Amino acid sequence: MRAKPRDRATVGLSAVVVAVSGDEPKVLAVRAAGEPAEALPSGPLEPQHRTLEAGLRAWVEAQTHQGLGYVEQLYTFGDRGRQSAREAPLSRVLSIGYLALAREARPGAPSGAVWRDWYRYFPWEDWRCGRPPILGRIAAGLRRWSAAAATAAERGARAARARVTFGLAGSAWNEEHALERYELLYEAGLVPEAQRDRGGARGAPPAAGEGAPMTADHRRILATAIARLRGKIKYRPVVFELMPPAFSLSQLQRTVEALAGVRLHKPNFRRLIERQGLVEETGELTTDTGGRPARLVRFRREVLRERPAPGMRLPVARSTPPGRRLPTMKS
Repeated sequence: MRAKPRDRATVGLSAVVVAVSGDEPKVLAVRAAGEPAEALPSGPLEPQHRTLEAGLRAWVEAQTHQGLGYVEQLYTFGDRGRQSAREAPLSRVLSIGYLALAREARPGAPSGAVWRDWYRYFPWEDWRCGRPPILGRIAAGLRRWSAAAATAAERGARAARARVTFGLAGSAWNEEHALERYELLYEAGLVPEAQRDRGGARGAPPAAGEGAPMTADHRRILATAIARLRGKIKYRPVVFELMPPAFSLSQLQRTVEALAGVRLHKPNFRRLIERQGLVEETGELTTDTGGRPARLVRFRREVLRERPAPGMRLPVARSTPPGRRLPTMKS
């Protein structure tokens, strides 16, 4: 039986384009016509696109004027009810998410593309100044959600999941669980997207409104990219795709801290980078540090042939307030 037009699935391509400016991890955002919230650069796969990646690059270039370098596929998203307003007539939209890294956050296109600090969307993920205050409100919302479960067993399961996912009640914080944290907030009705997708149904928990919402499930795709990148910097030198040709070790450390959302122990970080042979001297200095001139280094590409997994096991600085448990960089 031939499918009706409204029953056909379409394939969408969405890009999480990341750059780091100073201490801020940036992501490209656009606002599509008819959408109340910002979105990732995206568009449908069309017949003229030779490959999925070619289609993605074409849409990003058209919407943002940003050329892409490093690109990798993240995941295929296809949940019902988590699509944009312009896609609503279709029964199913399969969205293929990509992570793209840019060395420079170029100005957005005239269409209104802008670079946003990704902690605008996930403020609970930034531990560089200690435990984010927003976690207090989130913990309270998750306690209400746990208490609302129908059975004692379910209440216990919800409470345990919240404790492990968000590092509550003495549990360790794992920076790689960015997606699990957003999904838990979505399930608990504590983000605006949950209320939007449920149609504001009666009896649903009120949304805490934590973090800026995005259209469709684009914040879910962004959370997937953050988790992927945080994990990947430990076993692949992808961070250097975000660096200029020459940089200081302080600049490299700030970039890694911005992505991971934690502070690193400076002497140990430098020893780690140099011991693994990830960089080499350029013989030049920079005076852009505000203090003593700093030596410039560059990524040593030979390391890709020398070791199968030249990443970083990051040394977290032990400087959180008394009584607070440190987030740890899992390896």
